[in-house]
Amino acid sequence: MDDELKRLKTQVDSLQQKLDKAEQQLQENYYFSSAAVKNLLDVGKIPEHGMAGKTVKTLIENNHSLDFDNQLNTSSYVNVTFEEAEEEVALMGLRVNLADQTVYPRSYRMHDSVVNMIARLWHCPTPSDFEEKGVFAGAGTVGSTEACLLAGLALKFRWRSWYAKKKGVAPDAVLGERPNIVISSCFQAAWEKLFKYMDIEPRIFCPQSDSFKLAPEKISELIDDHTMGVVCIMGNHYGGHYDPVQEVDRVVETINQEKGYQIGIHVDAASGGFIAPFQENLPAWDFRLANVLSISTSGHKYGESCCGTGWVVWRQREDLSEHVAISVTYLGGNADSYTLNFSRPASGVYIQYYNLLRHGIRGYRQCCDNMMQNAEFIRESLRSMTHQGKSRFVILDDGADCCLPVVTAMLNPDCGFTYNDIDLQHVLSQHHWYVSGYKMGFNHPITEEYIPIFSDQDAEQTMFRIVVKNNLTRDMASHLIESFEETFTLLDALDFSELHGVDSLALRHKDQRRISNHC
Repeated sequence: MDDELKRLKTQVDSLQQKLDKAEQQLQENYYFSSAAVKNLLDVGKIPEHGMAGKTVKTLIENNHSLDFDNQLNTSSYVNVTFEEAEEEVALMGLRVNLADQTVYPRSYRMHDSVVNMIARLWHCPTPSDFEEKGVFAGAGTVGSTEACLLAGLALKFRWRSWYAKKKGVAPDAVLGERPNIVISSCFQAAWEKLFKYMDIEPRIFCPQSDSFKLAPEKISELIDDHTMGVVCIMGNHYGGHYDPVQEVDRVVETINQEKGYQIGIHVDAASGGFIAPFQENLPAWDFRLANVLSISTSGHKYGESCCGTGWVVWRQREDLSEHVAISVTYLGGNADSYTLNFSRPASGVYIQYYNLLRHGIRGYRQCCDNMMQNAEFIRESLRSMTHQGKSRFVILDDGADCCLPVVTAMLNPDCGFTYNDIDLQHVLSQHHWYVSGYKMGFNHPITEEYIPIFSDQDAEQTMFRIVVKNNLTRDMASHLIESFEETFTLLDALDFSELHGVDSLALRHKDQRRISNHC
């Protein structure tokens, strides 16, 4: 009896092996009819049996094909174009853990070379310990969010040390004191994380919609002895405007001199860090200004690196970057780690290094000029569009000079359209273009109250933004304008009043006096 059971079990095992082989062949050759694919409705569960690589790749490709075309995404600042050699070095970097400086010393030397190149691009003074360290005080980060968090933490610890001395107490005695930071309401999400995660009070200034910028003459009203710094945004994500850093520097210098404070400036150059250095006639905004203590940027935006690349540079180590440096010895050597995230691939560093050498100063300047010219073409094309003798749009961006290659506008309220800029976004998407529409409001990072971004606009008012990147050619820009024109043929023929409610249009013209009370 036992022999018979063994024989039957052997037969069953053999049949199972044949079935598994047949299933694998089916998956490899007939992706969409395989049982494994048919049963993939529950994507939150790991399948019992693995699948052929070709099948899994096809499933991923199918999902990817249902996304918007990244080449036609004018909402995002993130670079989407790579040369073949860039993709090759990115794959090379995936195998390198940049945190392990002793095993990958040459990769980390490339990291330090990029930090040095960027620091010099921003006119950072050579640190006194440069001969010893061989690198400016700075680091590659996982995007500009991590860079902003590191810069904010350095300012917080610097302020805490200063405040303890001011009060004549030990540093531990002021741990319960909550510092604040002055910033425009046009801040990016990184700063909301800083406010919440690091227990820092935001002192938010709401600019007017014809400016989008910090008003230097107003920031003194927001500053006190708990202010650790002022954030200036070089290229806010809504409209690409640059905060007037030079003027803010003068105000901060005056306040520091009169009140004995040591307030510093952080420049959030997430988008402008690789644009502003290549624009002429731009007032000083970087380390040429004495109170600029740190600058952050996204390498994956106009730096042309891959997503997840960021950089932060400090003016010095003393009383700044040293506050966030961690000495790592357990990997076989002794190295400083600045980043919040430890293990990370070297891909971003490799591609950033590649592009800095590939483009050079002249190449980056040419890219900047081309993008600014294409942005101006789009801007002027929108400006020329009319409806019943009135301009269809109110242009909100800062124009062709001294800003990012971004076109920001809103539908002209005087035209009395029943549709808004978000409806415009949806219909434009039928032409394959993704142009983001936004409401002019945001949730306060601490209270969560929904309030206006601007002091002169209602939070329900809408606008839209077109980000011009290096992949957008003049021919593509022309097609985008044609798509706008075709979109209005449909929008003008429809009545959106019921969709938005009878009071939606009135929101654009209501009394604005209450708005300023929020900021």
